[in-house]
Amino acid sequence: GLASLSSNRVKVESLFIDEGFGSLDSDTLGVAMDALDALQSLGRKVGVISHVQEMTERIATKVLVRPTGGGCSAIMVQ
Repeated sequence: GLASLSSNRVKVESLFIDEGFGSLDSDTLGVAMDALDALQSLGRKVGVISHVQEMTERIATKVLVRPTGGGCSAIMVQ
């Protein structure tokens, strides 16, 4: 799992997760977020696509994609 990736046994330079957190309870989500924070503090790049409110509140840098109609989107970095 993510916790084992944060150890030094596995060298992960970047990690991208698409909607991998929606089914987690609050405690397990906290453990997963702590593991992602640990990876980031080691200099790893972590990208997450998520609609989970707890995650959007905890992640500092966000790339928001909003549909604008006609198959187009607007991108905003926060």
